[in-house]
Amino acid sequence: MYAWSTVTAIGFWIGALLPVVYLPVFVTGIDSVRALSLLFGLLAVHAIALILGHGHDGSRTR
Repeated sequence: MYAWSTVTAIGFWIGALLPVVYLPVFVTGIDSVRALSLLFGLLAVHAIALILGHGHDGSRTR
């Protein structure tokens, strides 16, 4: 069960911190297919991370 809690924690933190990566994409603009593909890729990774990290309980007491 330890491995799953690690995956959940990593998914949670990636989901929490990934929006910071959106900023350079928006600042440089989405003016090409490459930039649009990058944005959609980031959104897909973000969605997967949020799904995996949904059950992370962090520092809550058990």
